[in-house]
Amino acid sequence: MDIRKLQRLVVDALEDVKGADIKVFNSTGITQLFDRVIIASGTSNRQTKALAASVRDKVKAAGGHIVSVEGEETGEWVLVDLGDAIVHVMQPAIRAYYNLEEIWGGKPVSMKSLDEADTEIARSAASRTAADPERATVARKTAAKKAPAKKAVAKKVVARKAAAKKVAAKKVAAKKAPARKAAAKKHT
Repeated sequence: MDIRKLQRLVVDALEDVKGADIKVFNSTGITQLFDRVIIASGTSNRQTKALAASVRDKVKAAGGHIVSVEGEETGEWVLVDLGDAIVHVMQPAIRAYYNLEEIWGGKPVSMKSLDEADTEIARSAASRTAADPERATVARKTAAKKAPAKKAVAKKVVARKAAAKKVAAKKVAAKKAPARKAAAKKHT
């Protein structure tokens, strides 16, 4: 599932159960484990559980994958792991204490409705395919010019790595040779 659709689906699920102070953060520059962190508040244990259940149910209904749900027993802080996104549903006191916005808050994500996101994706795909032929030809030629250059750079990098390995091997061999000579003198 596209990350924009997933985050919109999660935010809609949280809004359906009256989740408060919903924040979405892009975490791609911070961690490679997931792409989005979504934080919301619920006023009681019952509401935080209901918010997490709403997220879980809507993602499952849309064909998404739920990795795990943690903290439903107490309901003070419920974490829903969706793989590409992590949803934290917290009571306000717990949220203020742990202040996750400070940790993950580097890149807030602006939200669009699900219909706007679908329309934007469709528009960008249509503009690429329906672009004028001259523009498409220029793009193909540019890509064709760049492809050999990328291959040449890749070959140079491989050659440098191979040369570095040879130099390292020679250094190791040079260090071992005097040690072998010294050992041979001791035995004679």
